[in-house]
Amino acid sequence: MIVANALAGGWALAAHRWESLRTPALWWFTGVAQVLVVVQVIVGVALVNVEDVEAPQFHMLYGFSAVIAVAIVYSYRHLAGKLYLLYGFGGLFIMGLGIRELFIGGTR
Repeated sequence: MIVANALAGGWALAAHRWESLRTPALWWFTGVAQVLVVVQVIVGVALVNVEDVEAPQFHMLYGFSAVIAVAIVYSYRHLAGKLYLLYGFGGLFIMGLGIRELFIGGTR
């Protein structure tokens, strides 16, 4: 999830600068990267409920914040002139949440 959103964010920022990178594959890859966020949260919730694993509170906060960030980025897709910047910085922000979640998850 972290690597996919980093790559998608970087690709979108590069596409803002260079039109040749503005391909449908960018949007497919971005969609997959953002779906991975939701899948990760669903798997985490299943582990907490089914396996009775105790997750740190801040770990869950960053996970759910990443899902909310995906929803916010998607809701602002009407910004036609700044779409690549929105998805570029949005992808990097989601990557940052994932990194923070990873480090918080290892501490108790």
